[in-house]
Amino acid sequence: MTRQLLAITAGDIAGIGPEVIVRSLCSAEFPSHAVPVLIGPPEVFQQAAELIACELNFRLMHVTLKDPAAFRQEVCRIRESGGVPVCNPTDASALTAPRCQVSAAAGDAAFQCLNLAIDLTLEGCTDGIVTAPLNKESLHLAGHHFPGHTEILAQRCGVQEFAMMLHLPETALRPVRQLLQRTVESVGSLEFTGLSGLSIAHVTLHTSLASVPGQLTTAGVVEKIELLNGFLQRAGCSRRSIAVCALNPHGGEHGLFGNEESHVIAPAVDRCRQRCNVHGPLPVDTLIRRAVLGEFDGVVAMYHDQGHIPVKLLGFDAAVNITLGLPLIRTSPTHGTAFDRAWSRQTPACEAGMLESIRMACQLSLRKSA
Repeated sequence: MTRQLLAITAGDIAGIGPEVIVRSLCSAEFPSHAVPVLIGPPEVFQQAAELIACELNFRLMHVTLKDPAAFRQEVCRIRESGGVPVCNPTDASALTAPRCQVSAAAGDAAFQCLNLAIDLTLEGCTDGIVTAPLNKESLHLAGHHFPGHTEILAQRCGVQEFAMMLHLPETALRPVRQLLQRTVESVGSLEFTGLSGLSIAHVTLHTSLASVPGQLTTAGVVEKIELLNGFLQRAGCSRRSIAVCALNPHGGEHGLFGNEESHVIAPAVDRCRQRCNVHGPLPVDTLIRRAVLGEFDGVVAMYHDQGHIPVKLLGFDAAVNITLGLPLIRTSPTHGTAFDRAWSRQTPACEAGMLESIRMACQLSLRKSA
């Protein structure tokens, strides 16, 4: 199998990012066809390795953006000698960032790491990006006024149509599907063969709940339906059954609880019907249950928590954040920086989300290059 070079960013170095990265590298489940290129201070990765008593040989390498072939050769040489290649775009202030708390130093380091990962991937030095979590308050303290990774990536890549999507792989969802099926007599025996997990894209993202109705547009909903449909197609999902969430309780009850369904969302669904296998708008409380039972492959949520809560409830450690609409591949675990448990042997971080993000980045990269 073709080996995929992945730029893996440290995220906020005050949080659990370095630890989950190092734990992934030391795991027997690390994908054999993934070649990691760590982005961040090598000293921080070394400290994370010492925290979990894992021996790794981190090797700082020179970045040659304009010569991707030379870069890739250097990465392979380091890996063949038993080392882990590291590129460090940060300055000395990163090493002074206090652990487990918000700081401008850590926020700036996370921003610089992401920018280098973007440069490497756009230039063809690496095949995709996997990001450890950053802290938005730290990012803002450093003067980088973005809501998060997604918006930075979109601006740097020059795209206007993009979406955050959370993907729960079938391996994590299958036990939940089977458990729910046993509790629903009316469903009968369901056939789960061919299902490929559940993907939820968001129309609005990092914004207040009060601002959501004003930000919803028919064009915006259409955009997200089409982005999700495109992802499902690239992922090899033949059915591509997509459900679109209502905004209001019970789907608005024909205008009793709001008219966004009839004025904004339904016209978007109708506009996409000829190109996509799309249904809705549907009340969210029953929609998610139907999706878990296997009726839908993808869901379009109207706002952040509408999509995040079910995914994190069903499979917090296994879910992957994927940015749609970019000219590059970017995945990430769905958890945050976890300052309350970072850098402590008493509260070890779980690397499952990082491992799944690396697997997904490899799969998407292989499909893109096929």
